[in-house]
Amino acid sequence: MDDRDFLAERFEANRTHLRAVAYRMLGSVSDADDAVQEAWVRLSRSDAGAIENLGGWLTTVVARVSLDMLRSRSSRREEPLGVHVPSPIVSHADGVDPGHEALLADSVGLALLVVLETLPPAERLAFVLHDMFAVPFDEIAPIVSRSPTATRQLASRARRRVQGAAPVPDPDLDRQRAVVDAFLAASREGDFDALVAVLDPDVVLHADTGALETPGSREVHGAEAVARQALLFRNVAVSAKPALVNGAAGIVTILDGQPFSVVGFTVSGGKIVEMDILADPERLRELDLAVLDD
Repeated sequence: MDDRDFLAERFEANRTHLRAVAYRMLGSVSDADDAVQEAWVRLSRSDAGAIENLGGWLTTVVARVSLDMLRSRSSRREEPLGVHVPSPIVSHADGVDPGHEALLADSVGLALLVVLETLPPAERLAFVLHDMFAVPFDEIAPIVSRSPTATRQLASRARRRVQGAAPVPDPDLDRQRAVVDAFLAASREGDFDALVAVLDPDVVLHADTGALETPGSREVHGAEAVARQALLFRNVAVSAKPALVNGAAGIVTILDGQPFSVVGFTVSGGKIVEMDILADPERLRELDLAVLDD
Protein backbone atom coordinates (compact mmCIF):
# COMPACT_ATOMS: atom_id res chain seq x y z
CA MET A 1 0.00 0.00 0.00
CA ASP A 2 1.49 3.36 -1.06
CA ASP A 3 1.20 6.57 0.93
CA ARG A 4 -1.81 7.87 -1.01
CA ASP A 5 -3.73 4.62 -0.52
CA PHE A 6 -2.93 4.70 3.18
CA LEU A 7 -4.12 8.31 3.39
CA ALA A 8 -7.32 7.43 1.52
CA GLU A 9 -7.94 4.57 3.94
CA ARG A 10 -7.54 6.88 6.94
CA PHE A 11 -9.86 9.42 5.31
CA GLU A 12 -12.53 6.78 4.67
CA ALA A 13 -12.38 5.82 8.34
CA ASN A 14 -13.52 9.39 9.12
CA ARG A 15 -16.06 9.82 6.29
CA THR A 16 -19.15 8.80 8.28
CA HIS A 17 -18.37 11.28 11.04
CA LEU A 18 -17.59 14.05 8.56
CA ARG A 19 -20.87 13.53 6.67
CA ALA A 20 -22.77 13.71 9.96
CA VAL A 21 -21.11 17.02 10.83
CA ALA A 22 -21.74 18.48 7.38
CA TYR A 23 -25.38 17.37 7.23
CA ARG A 24 -26.17 19.08 10.52
CA MET A 25 -24.42 22.19 9.25
CA LEU A 26 -25.97 22.25 5.78
CA GLY A 27 -29.27 20.33 6.00
CA SER A 28 -28.57 18.62 2.69
CA VAL A 29 -26.97 15.25 2.00
CA SER A 30 -25.68 16.32 -1.42
CA ASP A 31 -24.15 19.51 0.00
CA ALA A 32 -22.68 17.50 2.88
CA ASP A 33 -21.05 15.11 0.41
CA ASP A 34 -19.62 18.09 -1.49
CA ALA A 35 -18.12 19.44 1.74
CA VAL A 36 -16.60 16.06 2.59
CA GLN A 37 -15.16 15.72 -0.91
CA GLU A 38 -13.58 19.17 -0.60
CA ALA A 39 -11.98 18.03 2.66
CA TRP A 40 -10.40 15.10 0.81
CA VAL A 41 -9.07 17.44 -1.89
CA ARG A 42 -7.48 19.66 0.75
CA LEU A 43 -6.05 16.69 2.61
CA SER A 44 -4.53 15.23 -0.53
CA ARG A 45 -2.77 18.55 -1.16
CA SER A 46 -1.49 18.85 2.42
CA ASP A 47 1.50 17.48 4.25
CA ALA A 48 -0.49 14.73 5.92
CA GLY A 49 2.54 13.51 7.82
CA ALA A 50 2.59 16.73 9.81
CA ILE A 51 -1.03 16.36 10.95
CA GLU A 52 -1.09 14.98 14.49
CA ASN A 53 -4.84 14.54 14.87
CA LEU A 54 -6.28 13.68 11.47
CA GLY A 55 -9.88 13.37 12.69
CA GLY A 56 -9.78 16.78 14.34
CA TRP A 57 -8.07 18.33 11.31
CA LEU A 58 -10.70 16.94 8.94
CA THR A 59 -13.56 18.03 11.20
CA THR A 60 -12.15 21.56 11.21
CA VAL A 61 -11.83 21.57 7.42
CA VAL A 62 -15.38 20.30 6.90
CA ALA A 63 -16.65 22.90 9.37
CA ARG A 64 -14.83 25.71 7.52
CA VAL A 65 -16.10 24.52 4.14
CA SER A 66 -19.64 24.21 5.48
CA LEU A 67 -19.47 27.67 7.02
CA ASP A 68 -18.39 29.14 3.66
CA MET A 69 -21.22 27.27 1.93
CA LEU A 70 -23.76 28.57 4.44
CA ARG A 71 -22.58 32.14 4.00
CA SER A 72 -22.66 31.83 0.22
CA ARG A 73 -26.11 30.27 0.36
CA SER A 74 -27.41 33.08 2.56
CA SER A 75 -26.16 35.74 0.17
CA ARG A 76 -27.70 34.02 -2.89
CA ARG A 77 -31.01 32.75 -1.55
CA GLU A 78 -34.19 34.61 -2.38
CA GLU A 79 -36.88 33.62 0.09
CA PRO A 80 -39.55 36.31 0.18
CA LEU A 81 -41.63 34.32 2.66
CA GLY A 82 -38.66 33.00 4.61
CA VAL A 83 -39.70 29.33 4.43
CA HIS A 84 -36.99 26.81 3.74
CA VAL A 85 -37.37 23.13 4.60
CA PRO A 86 -34.03 21.28 4.69
CA SER A 87 -33.55 18.32 2.38
CA PRO A 88 -34.93 15.27 4.21
CA ILE A 89 -33.47 11.80 4.49
CA VAL A 90 -36.14 9.38 3.31
CA SER A 91 -36.11 5.72 4.30
CA HIS A 92 -38.49 2.81 3.89
CA ALA A 93 -41.22 2.71 6.54
CA ASP A 94 -39.75 -0.54 7.86
CA GLY A 95 -36.50 1.05 9.01
CA VAL A 96 -33.68 3.52 8.41
CA ASP A 97 -31.15 2.61 5.75
CA PRO A 98 -27.86 1.60 7.45
CA GLY A 99 -26.03 4.23 5.42
CA HIS A 100 -28.20 6.93 6.98
CA GLU A 101 -28.03 5.82 10.61
CA ALA A 102 -25.04 8.00 11.50
CA LEU A 103 -26.58 11.00 9.72
CA LEU A 104 -29.70 10.65 11.84
CA ALA A 105 -28.10 9.88 15.20
CA ASP A 106 -29.14 12.11 18.09
CA SER A 107 -32.64 12.52 16.66
CA VAL A 108 -31.74 14.90 13.87
CA GLY A 109 -35.31 15.35 12.72
CA LEU A 110 -36.60 17.88 10.24
CA ALA A 111 -38.02 20.02 13.03
CA LEU A 112 -34.54 20.50 14.51
CA LEU A 113 -33.00 21.20 11.11
CA VAL A 114 -35.70 23.79 10.38
CA VAL A 115 -34.68 25.64 13.53
CA LEU A 116 -30.99 25.34 12.68
CA GLU A 117 -31.78 26.94 9.31
CA THR A 118 -32.86 30.10 11.15
CA LEU A 119 -29.52 30.51 12.94
CA PRO A 120 -26.76 32.76 11.63
CA PRO A 121 -23.96 30.61 10.14
CA ALA A 122 -21.47 31.18 12.98
CA GLU A 123 -24.07 30.35 15.65
CA ARG A 124 -25.05 27.20 13.80
CA LEU A 125 -21.46 26.07 13.55
CA ALA A 126 -20.71 26.71 17.22
CA PHE A 127 -23.85 24.85 18.32
CA VAL A 128 -23.36 21.89 15.99
CA LEU A 129 -19.69 21.37 16.78
CA HIS A 130 -19.95 21.88 20.53
CA ASP A 131 -23.39 20.58 21.48
CA MET A 132 -23.60 17.74 18.97
CA PHE A 133 -19.97 16.67 18.63
CA ALA A 134 -18.35 17.91 21.86
CA VAL A 135 -15.68 19.96 20.09
CA PRO A 136 -14.07 22.34 22.64
CA PHE A 137 -14.71 26.05 22.22
CA ASP A 138 -11.01 26.83 21.91
CA GLU A 139 -10.93 24.65 18.78
CA ILE A 140 -14.10 26.18 17.34
CA ALA A 141 -13.02 29.79 17.98
CA PRO A 142 -10.47 30.06 15.13
CA ILE A 143 -13.03 28.75 12.63
CA VAL A 144 -15.46 31.57 13.40
CA SER A 145 -12.70 34.15 14.04
CA ARG A 146 -13.77 34.81 17.61
CA SER A 147 -12.40 34.30 21.10
CA PRO A 148 -13.37 31.11 22.97
CA THR A 149 -15.57 33.22 25.25
CA ALA A 150 -17.39 34.82 22.32
CA THR A 151 -17.73 31.40 20.68
CA ARG A 152 -19.30 30.04 23.86
CA GLN A 153 -21.82 32.89 23.69
CA LEU A 154 -22.64 31.99 20.07
CA ALA A 155 -23.44 28.42 21.07
CA SER A 156 -25.44 29.60 24.07
CA ARG A 157 -27.64 31.86 21.93
CA ALA A 158 -28.19 29.05 19.45
CA ARG A 159 -29.00 26.60 22.25
CA ARG A 160 -31.70 28.89 23.64
CA ARG A 161 -33.34 29.20 20.23
CA VAL A 162 -33.20 25.47 19.58
CA GLN A 163 -34.56 24.52 23.00
CA GLY A 164 -37.39 26.99 22.68
CA ALA A 165 -38.38 26.13 19.13
CA ALA A 166 -37.55 22.51 18.27
CA PRO A 167 -40.28 20.16 19.57
CA VAL A 168 -39.22 16.84 21.09
CA PRO A 169 -40.94 13.93 19.30
CA ASP A 170 -42.50 10.91 20.96
CA PRO A 171 -39.89 8.12 20.91
CA ASP A 172 -42.37 5.37 20.03
CA LEU A 173 -42.35 5.07 16.23
CA ASP A 174 -45.51 2.93 16.19
CA ARG A 175 -47.34 5.65 18.10
CA GLN A 176 -46.08 8.23 15.64
CA ARG A 177 -47.28 6.13 12.71
CA ALA A 178 -50.74 5.66 14.25
CA VAL A 179 -51.15 9.43 14.59
CA VAL A 180 -49.96 10.08 11.02
CA ASP A 181 -52.27 7.36 9.69
CA ALA A 182 -55.19 8.99 11.50
CA PHE A 183 -54.25 12.34 9.91
CA LEU A 184 -54.14 10.76 6.45
CA ALA A 185 -57.47 8.99 6.93
CA ALA A 186 -59.13 12.24 7.97
CA SER A 187 -57.55 14.07 5.02
CA ARG A 188 -58.78 11.49 2.52
CA GLU A 189 -62.27 11.53 3.97
CA GLY A 190 -62.43 15.31 4.15
CA ASP A 191 -63.20 15.11 7.87
CA PHE A 192 -62.29 18.53 9.24
CA ASP A 193 -63.14 17.72 12.87
CA ALA A 194 -61.04 14.54 12.79
CA LEU A 195 -58.12 16.50 11.39
CA VAL A 196 -58.35 19.10 14.13
CA ALA A 197 -58.54 16.34 16.74
CA VAL A 198 -55.20 14.83 15.71
CA LEU A 199 -53.40 18.20 15.50
CA ASP A 200 -51.92 20.05 18.46
CA PRO A 201 -53.73 23.40 18.95
CA ASP A 202 -50.43 25.20 18.31
CA VAL A 203 -49.29 23.02 15.39
CA VAL A 204 -46.98 24.67 12.86
CA LEU A 205 -46.79 23.76 9.18
CA HIS A 206 -43.81 24.72 7.02
CA ALA A 207 -44.33 24.26 3.28
CA ASP A 208 -41.42 24.79 0.88
CA THR A 209 -42.50 24.75 -2.77
CA GLY A 210 -39.37 26.36 -4.14
CA ALA A 211 -40.02 28.48 -7.21
CA LEU A 212 -43.69 27.50 -7.43
CA GLU A 213 -45.99 30.48 -7.06
CA THR A 214 -49.13 28.48 -6.25
CA PRO A 215 -49.85 27.67 -3.50
CA GLY A 216 -46.49 29.12 -2.53
CA SER A 217 -44.10 28.53 0.31
CA ARG A 218 -45.75 29.35 3.59
CA GLU A 219 -45.83 28.92 7.33
CA VAL A 220 -49.22 28.11 8.85
CA HIS A 221 -50.08 28.15 12.56
CA GLY A 222 -52.93 26.54 14.48
CA ALA A 223 -54.95 23.34 14.16
CA GLU A 224 -57.88 24.77 12.23
CA ALA A 225 -55.69 26.61 9.72
CA VAL A 226 -53.51 23.54 9.14
CA ALA A 227 -56.61 21.33 8.80
CA ARG A 228 -57.97 23.64 6.11
CA GLN A 229 -54.67 23.35 4.23
CA ALA A 230 -54.85 19.57 4.49
CA LEU A 231 -58.34 19.53 2.97
CA LEU A 232 -57.08 21.47 -0.04
CA PHE A 233 -54.81 18.52 -0.86
CA ARG A 234 -57.12 15.62 -0.02
CA ASN A 235 -56.69 14.27 -3.57
CA VAL A 236 -52.93 14.16 -3.01
CA ALA A 237 -53.36 12.34 0.30
CA VAL A 238 -54.87 9.41 -1.60
CA SER A 239 -51.45 8.77 -3.18
CA ALA A 240 -49.48 9.10 0.06
CA LYS A 241 -46.94 6.38 0.73
CA PRO A 242 -45.66 5.73 4.27
CA ALA A 243 -41.97 6.41 4.84
CA LEU A 244 -39.51 7.39 7.50
CA VAL A 245 -38.49 11.02 7.12
CA ASN A 246 -35.34 11.72 9.12
CA GLY A 247 -36.12 8.67 11.20
CA ALA A 248 -39.69 9.71 12.11
CA ALA A 249 -43.07 8.78 10.67
CA GLY A 250 -43.67 10.61 7.41
CA ILE A 251 -45.10 10.26 3.94
CA VAL A 252 -44.13 10.68 0.30
CA THR A 253 -46.89 11.66 -2.11
CA ILE A 254 -46.81 10.74 -5.79
CA LEU A 255 -48.69 12.40 -8.65
CA ASP A 256 -48.53 11.14 -12.24
CA GLY A 257 -45.67 8.85 -11.33
CA GLN A 258 -43.51 11.68 -9.95
CA PRO A 259 -42.84 12.68 -6.32
CA PHE A 260 -45.05 15.60 -5.38
CA SER A 261 -43.98 16.11 -1.78
CA VAL A 262 -42.14 14.67 1.20
CA VAL A 263 -43.82 15.38 4.52
CA GLY A 264 -42.12 15.00 7.89
CA PHE A 265 -44.30 14.92 11.00
CA THR A 266 -43.29 15.67 14.55
CA VAL A 267 -45.61 13.87 16.94
CA SER A 268 -45.47 14.83 20.60
CA GLY A 269 -47.94 13.87 23.30
CA GLY A 270 -49.95 11.92 20.76
CA LYS A 271 -50.60 15.01 18.62
CA ILE A 272 -48.96 16.42 15.50
CA VAL A 273 -47.04 19.50 16.64
CA GLU A 274 -45.17 20.22 13.41
CA MET A 275 -45.40 19.34 9.73
CA ASP A 276 -42.52 20.06 7.37
CA ILE A 277 -43.32 19.73 3.68
CA LEU A 278 -40.80 19.77 0.86
CA ALA A 279 -42.63 20.23 -2.45
CA ASP A 280 -39.90 21.89 -4.49
CA PRO A 281 -39.76 19.80 -7.71
CA GLU A 282 -36.12 20.61 -8.35
CA ARG A 283 -34.99 19.53 -4.88
CA LEU A 284 -37.28 16.50 -4.86
CA ARG A 285 -35.49 15.22 -7.95
CA GLU A 286 -32.23 15.24 -5.97
CA LEU A 287 -33.59 12.88 -3.30
CA ASP A 288 -33.01 9.15 -3.38
CA LEU A 289 -36.54 7.76 -3.18
CA ALA A 290 -35.69 4.36 -4.66
CA VAL A 291 -35.72 2.97 -1.12
CA LEU A 292 -39.51 3.22 -1.18
CA ASP A 293 -39.87 0.82 -4.12
CA ASP A 294 -41.42 -2.47 -3.09
